[in-house]
Amino acid sequence: MKIQLFNIANFKVDGGAMFGVIPKALWSRVYPANENNLIDLTLRSLIIETGNHIILVDTGWGDKQDDKFFRHVNLHDGEGLIAGLKKRGYNPGDITDVFFTHLHADHCGGAIKKNSQNGYELTFPKATYHVSRIQWEWAVKNNVREAGSFLEENIKPIGESRQLNLVEEEGELFPDFSFRMCYGHTPGLMIPIIKYNSKTLVYTGDLIPTIAHLPIIWNMSYDIESLKTIAEKEKLLNEALTGNYILVFQHDENVECCTLEMTPKGIRAKDKFAFSEVLKR
Repeated sequence: MKIQLFNIANFKVDGGAMFGVIPKALWSRVYPANENNLIDLTLRSLIIETGNHIILVDTGWGDKQDDKFFRHVNLHDGEGLIAGLKKRGYNPGDITDVFFTHLHADHCGGAIKKNSQNGYELTFPKATYHVSRIQWEWAVKNNVREAGSFLEENIKPIGESRQLNLVEEEGELFPDFSFRMCYGHTPGLMIPIIKYNSKTLVYTGDLIPTIAHLPIIWNMSYDIESLKTIAEKEKLLNEALTGNYILVFQHDENVECCTLEMTPKGIRAKDKFAFSEVLKR
């Protein structure tokens, strides 16, 4: 197996929204905000070669929408989706599989691009696009809470492409690549769990977006069912502690990976390190 991590872009969101009921006096100590209460997040994606598959996990915002749309998220820095892949030796046509943790715009938007006729086409023309059936049906139906995240131009072209694979149950999808199904953030969120050189890596996605979200009640206001998020986090963190898993954070500006330890306050980060260190361990 070959595995790489790169940051597509940084963006800004309201810190209060990212930490829900936790007071700013607490969360800002560990994840500082600017004068407008905005915090910086990353959009890290995994590229995994396993068996005959080259898998891309999540694709960032993309660039289909206009400047007005992107103004509120303040996209900045990062490598870009296509440039980040190219730097690691991949062209869009090399990707055999795109795995979506879920269909919120910052996770799937880059999978579809505008074409020369001002319509839409797949960014990765040879890839199979994997998403849980539960998440797909939920996203297509849409709802008031997530309407700004489930964008038709990100979702409809995938359904029309005949390259969509709707995943029914959690388990192994590729060699040494399995996933956990979650329902608190949004129904059918898929969390990749990867076996690499005798280590277990968990790409925590929006279940645990940053290292500051390790405490089980430190969760986003974006979560549809917060009590389910708490239960899902608690189960995964206990399993990760027992199994000495490495957590890989998709959205943390400063920390890419950590291991865990039990403390008087509960499960917390033990060692923090760059993803490049995972490859050496």
